[in-house]
Amino acid sequence: MKRYLMLLCIGFSFTVSAQKISFEYDAAGNQISRTLCLSCTGKKATVIPKEIEAVTEKDLQKFTPNDVISYYPNPVKEELYLKWELANDAFVTTLMLYNFNGQVLNSYSKSKKEDTQTIPFQSYPSGTYLLVLNYNNGEQKTIKIIKQ
Repeated sequence: MKRYLMLLCIGFSFTVSAQKISFEYDAAGNQISRTLCLSCTGKKATVIPKEIEAVTEKDLQKFTPNDVISYYPNPVKEELYLKWELANDAFVTTLMLYNFNGQVLNSYSKSKKEDTQTIPFQSYPSGTYLLVLNYNNGEQKTIKIIKQ
């Protein structure tokens, strides 16, 4: 019985075709195509990436329906640019940059009228960082930033 079961498993493995996903990247490390091979016949079905002409409303990350916080580029190489539009008279009082060990790397104080910040990342090693936005009403929002 074990032999028949083993032969059945081996025969089934030959009849099932594997799925394979392959990716291609440009010189900057950006994904330029993704290929899914269902029958693996050697033909590639390439996906043409969307060219970004400008940041649109749907590209912005919304933490609440009324708050809009945009940041780019992520992953970052040199500088991270932030801009926020908050509702209900809320404003950002401080920005805190943490490494994943919980160490505070930098802190930025903001006034009520300011709604942008540029954070230099040149001196930081590659890795993952957390950016915490502290609001005047005590709320916090956290953004994960990747440094290349």
